[in-house]
Amino acid sequence: MSLPSITFTGFVYRAHHPRWAYDPESGLGASRHGGRFNRPGTAALYTALRMETAWLEAQQGFPFKAQPMTMCGYEVHCDGVVDLTSNAAIDALGIDPGDLACPWEDMADRGETPPTWQLADRLIAGGAAGVIIPSFADHAGPYDRNLVFWKWGKDAPYKVCVVDDHGRLPKDDRSWK
Repeated sequence: MSLPSITFTGFVYRAHHPRWAYDPESGLGASRHGGRFNRPGTAALYTALRMETAWLEAQQGFPFKAQPMTMCGYEVHCDGVVDLTSNAAIDALGIDPGDLACPWEDMADRGETPPTWQLADRLIAGGAAGVIIPSFADHAGPYDRNLVFWKWGKDAPYKVCVVDDHGRLPKDDRSWK
C-alpha cells in the first residue's frame, strides 16, 4: 500500500530541557523513553508547527508553572510525511481517530502496546519519514499540531536542521557536569 505522504517544507519548533541544548537534533530522549509515536528503541524527533505548541508540549502538566526550556527552530525539507490531521489520510490508512489520542503512557506502563506505537511501526515500515498529528497537550487547540520525525538529517530528502545562525547553542555538555 502506498502511503498518502507529502513533502513538508517550512519551519518547526521544539522547546526542550536546557541540558540537551548542545544536541537538539538527536532524538535520543525519545529513543530511550518512547513517546506517543515511538516505542523505546525507536529514534524520533518531536517538533511542533507553532512555537506556542512547542511550549505547551514541553510544559506537559505544568502550563502555569513554567520550567526553563531551550526553544529551537528547525528548517525542514522532508519527503514522506503523512498528515494525520487530514481526514483523507486517516480514511486511506484505515485509522481510528480515537487511537491517536490513546493514553499511551498508561498503556505502556501496564505492559500493553499503545495503538500509536503499532501505527508508527506500520508507517515506518511503509517508508514514512514522519507524521503530522494533533497536539494532545493540555490547553491545545485545533491549530496546535506536531510533526514527529523518524527519518531526519542535514540534507534533503529528510532535511531537519536546527537554526543557529549565530552559534548560540552550546557545543557539548561540559556545563552540566
